[in-house]
Amino acid sequence: MESTITQMRAIKRNGEMAPLDIDKIKQVIAWASDGLDLNPLELEARVSTVFKDGISTREIQDNLINQALTLTSIEEPNWRIVAGRLLMMNYWKETKLARGEELVYEDYVQFVHRMVTKGAYGDVITREYSDELLREAATWINPKLDLLYDYAGAVALKRRYLIENELPQEAYLTISLLLAVPERAENRMVMAKRFYDVFSQRKLSLATPILRNLRRPNGNLSSCFITAMGDSLESISGVWTQCGKISKNGGGVGVNLTKVRGRNSWVNGQAGASGGVVPWIKIVNDIAVAVNQGGARAGAITVSIDNWHIDMPDFLQLQTENGDPRLKARDVFPQVVVTDEFMRRVKENADWTLMDPYEVKRETGIDLAELWGESFTTTYRWLEEQNLSLSKKVKARELFKEVMKTQIETGMPYIFFKDTANRANPNKHCGYIPSANLCVESYSNVKADEEVHTCNLVSPNLANIEDDELADVCYLSVRVLDNTIDITTTPIEQSAVHNNLYRTIGVGAMGFADWLAKRGIPYMQSADIADKLFEQIGYYCTKASAELAVERGAYPRFEGSDWSKGVFFGREVRSLDFGCSPEMREKWIQLADFIAQHGIRNSQISAIAPNTSSAIVQMCTPSVLPIYSKFYYEKNANGAVPICPPFLKGNFWTYQENKNIDQRIVVDVTSRIQKWIDTGISMELLFNLNAEHVDAKHIFDTIVEAHEKGCKAIYYVRSIQKDGKVSDKDACVSCAN
Repeated sequence: MESTITQMRAIKRNGEMAPLDIDKIKQVIAWASDGLDLNPLELEARVSTVFKDGISTREIQDNLINQALTLTSIEEPNWRIVAGRLLMMNYWKETKLARGEELVYEDYVQFVHRMVTKGAYGDVITREYSDELLREAATWINPKLDLLYDYAGAVALKRRYLIENELPQEAYLTISLLLAVPERAENRMVMAKRFYDVFSQRKLSLATPILRNLRRPNGNLSSCFITAMGDSLESISGVWTQCGKISKNGGGVGVNLTKVRGRNSWVNGQAGASGGVVPWIKIVNDIAVAVNQGGARAGAITVSIDNWHIDMPDFLQLQTENGDPRLKARDVFPQVVVTDEFMRRVKENADWTLMDPYEVKRETGIDLAELWGESFTTTYRWLEEQNLSLSKKVKARELFKEVMKTQIETGMPYIFFKDTANRANPNKHCGYIPSANLCVESYSNVKADEEVHTCNLVSPNLANIEDDELADVCYLSVRVLDNTIDITTTPIEQSAVHNNLYRTIGVGAMGFADWLAKRGIPYMQSADIADKLFEQIGYYCTKASAELAVERGAYPRFEGSDWSKGVFFGREVRSLDFGCSPEMREKWIQLADFIAQHGIRNSQISAIAPNTSSAIVQMCTPSVLPIYSKFYYEKNANGAVPICPPFLKGNFWTYQENKNIDQRIVVDVTSRIQKWIDTGISMELLFNLNAEHVDAKHIFDTIVEAHEKGCKAIYYVRSIQKDGKVSDKDACVSCAN
């Protein structure tokens, strides 16, 4: 056999024929396996049987990759990294061939000018940086950092984020330079280098719009938008335009329709003429289908109404299998806005009254949608006594059960606890939060037709951050996002208005399960440590924004805000109820004094997104939830791709799967993290119906407990059915990071 192989020839990528070099193939396998605690001979043995005369080197490389994936198992997870390195080598060779270059990362300056000339890059990079500075920046590139990705991460990075014939480190370096443009000239290169280091080493993950759009001309960099429909045709149609423009530019949209009159309400004085909110939602649904996100993926829009709205029963039928097909909208993501008063009545099994917002305003002058907290409760109880003609009494608990039933069937609606979110809103002095964004973690004041909530996101990757690096990564996260506000091209004017007034950002987190695993802490025992870790993150991020205010000024609506009054995260810093750890108390008080004097740069600072897609690129577990599975295969066009957490080998028993965890523990851990997150967390709940303790009452109690413990929202509610299937709808990746 050996003598036959030595006579074989291979076709190189440039079309030349050359003798098949077995030693070179072995060297490649050894290179791809270096430092990974596995035996390269296992891969050698598998590929030696596929050689044939005239085989192409591309076929050999593809076979090496496929065999490495086949070897990947829960016992030997590192073969997926071998496959990733081999795939990256493949991409290096293809890119060199396409460019006509001899070396990987040959000439960054020439590359930048070429990309600008063909319109793949905007010309900001060449306007702001001389060739001399670009050459200096090029010395920072470390090609070995391309080899940090496993197969799934390498595929996702190339397919979703890289521009044609662009290499990973070129993308990260260009992004870093562009994000540093708002910096002072004398500090710009220093900050660009620091940005590049945390991006390229996977310590800080950029949201998809930044990673995809920043290099392109006039790109939108914001992930999250929330708009509200007023009760007029002009406002409604204006929101349609907003949704289309935001979606076109790669953003996820939240649309609140609570102000829109209900079905059978009055139109031009004629009773019963209104079709309610569902017909308008159906048009929003079609916009999500018609206007995709820059060609990268389908549009993604969440629609929401307060659950006192007369159309709530119709709203809950938007995506169920049964019912009137004319009331269906299957391409949007429904969200129910819930008040404390409703939750009180659920627990008391009391009545709940559904009302028409138009009739309420016509008869009393009250815009009920704009009220929250005690103001809402007092007004709502009074309205129940006014004999409104378009109202309906239901049992609060029965309505709540309908929400749960729909969640078990479809995974939605999301739940947004309006009063909890607004109590923690630092800008309640100048507005209110009507609902959440697409992934229910980001929100701020919204004014119909005037201000559209806009937020930019990054996520520190806790899997790759050491304890002594945490403060610096938080500092850079805030700085990156504040710079992003200054360089983004907002898709609509109302978004630019919001950016200028509030400068809202969202520093999140990912890889929390990995952070725990490295320290030998099971998720089910992590509540106290999560509290301490995220107190640190909350402090570092708040301090970073305060320091930026000294340098750049406070956000315009700072005066009168909670920040100006020493109220952080909805709690007075000096109060014993603030809940900080004893060793941090004096630091928080000093920071409150500092902010009272100097202001703070960003009105909202933190938000933990689901980052399901970017976690694959980052090679870590998504967000702050337990892992879904220790080892599974994700199907895509290339076949089944193995996915597992980064530290599985050696920490198998420390990683705890969500399906085996009581979701009340997930709620407890999330609520402890929520204490230090000034907006929200994309908290998914996964109920395993095969577990003895999981029944309708358990699900009911868990959701009630989420509200009682201060969680601001519930994202998907998924269930593992008796047949093992998971209730699912394609997860939103718009904000995601």
